[in-house]
Amino acid sequence: MYTRFCAALARLCLRIGVAGMCLLIVAVLYQVVGRYIFNDTPTWAESGAVLLVLYVTMLGMAVGVRDAGHIGLESMLVLAPDKVRLAMERLIHVLVLLFGVVMAWNCGVLAQSVWAYKIPTLGISEAFKYIPPAMAGALVALFSLEHLIALARGEEVEPSWH
Repeated sequence: MYTRFCAALARLCLRIGVAGMCLLIVAVLYQVVGRYIFNDTPTWAESGAVLLVLYVTMLGMAVGVRDAGHIGLESMLVLAPDKVRLAMERLIHVLVLLFGVVMAWNCGVLAQSVWAYKIPTLGISEAFKYIPPAMAGALVALFSLEHLIALARGEEVEPSWH
């Protein structure tokens, strides 16, 4: 049941990421058209695009952790005995889980500390810059826990796009 929840959550993140990429393309296109055709660049387009990149990147990173799409140095681990390989995989997932928790916590603290300040060109709180990494950290922790459960059961985590 937890795996189904994580798979559904990862698919939702992928869909939101695709929608974010589409919005990003529209924002950049609007910025280019405004600058080079109308000689009047909209003030929100650049900072909005940067914010969208942050959201898309953080969601993609979290899904990459779940689907094992991140860069890994496993060439030596493949050659190790099964017992050593399993212990190292557990250690890796525990460390990634801890990283996700620390990232979520600290970015949440940062978001809270700048909540009262606004991004001038967008008129929204500065916290919106720190919410994506906080969410991504929580997702990384959830997905790493899923990997640990799968390792304990002797199973593999199925990629979310299947």
